[in-house]
Amino acid sequence: MLVIEEVCTITAKGQTTVPKAIRKALGVGSGSRIAFRVMDGVVSLHAVEEPEDDPALAPFLALLTADIVERPEALTPMTDALLTRMSAATEGVTVDPDDPIVGEVVL
Repeated sequence: MLVIEEVCTITAKGQTTVPKAIRKALGVGSGSRIAFRVMDGVVSLHAVEEPEDDPALAPFLALLTADIVERPEALTPMTDALLTRMSAATEGVTVDPDDPIVGEVVL
């Protein structure tokens, strides 16, 4: 388990700066949110996971849901042949969804 301890000073207004090593360890930056928890006299700090707002996702999921409800017979299982083709096409490919997108994205 990684242990990082940093000391910082609290200002007269009750403010402090979260040290860089702590921000880095939590994966937070400007605009991120953190939460403090006090339990039995011990304070812990953790990053607050913010859901990413995608204005197109909710309507798209609603459309899929409505279509499935109206036409459940349209759902078909993936065939073994398609699964084999997909596996072959992606063999050796690793993807990290948290990696930044490189290049221009047109929506």
